[in-house]
Amino acid sequence: MNDSFASATILLLLITDPVGNLPIFTHALRAVPPTRRRRVILREVLIAFALLLVFMFLGDGFLRLMNLSPLALQLAGGVVLFLIALRMVFPSAQPPDEPAPTEPLIVPLAIPALAGPSALATVMLLVSQAPERRWEWVGALSVTMAVCALVLLLAERLQQRLGPRVLMAFERLMGLILVAVAVEMLLRAFRTLAAQLGGG
Repeated sequence: MNDSFASATILLLLITDPVGNLPIFTHALRAVPPTRRRRVILREVLIAFALLLVFMFLGDGFLRLMNLSPLALQLAGGVVLFLIALRMVFPSAQPPDEPAPTEPLIVPLAIPALAGPSALATVMLLVSQAPERRWEWVGALSVTMAVCALVLLLAERLQQRLGPRVLMAFERLMGLILVAVAVEMLLRAFRTLAAQLGGG
């Protein structure tokens, strides 16, 4: 993973996958009156943003508490990203669950749609690899959440204009890119591990 603002923003966008989350949000918001949908979307994005910020600032303490090394986190993050990317390239054909009779709160929109395990692991990984650039990662996360909010607010228009085939093709393209990112993370982790074993 190239530790720069642009690459971190792109990585977070690939992981949070706002385009891929369009069907989840539209399905979960079916029972919500149209006049309230914007508020619900903004609320869920803010909740996800707050949770990711908490993990970004307290992630180091969590790693120390669990006695986990940054290398272990990088390996685990690479595996999780790879599995997420495969699911994007080869989506499940299972129909979504029926929407709840009331508006959703936190689950399933903020968590796990936006702030899922892979996103939480990624923000901790960014900070563990370059803690001195924490505020740069906060900026990347802020841009990511702003883009997510914009895409989700335009969900109905995007689905109507682009159609399901275009959205599916775009999500699969993002999945292919994320596969490459995950493989690069794993290769770097294996090289680091080999260097540690060779030096030991």
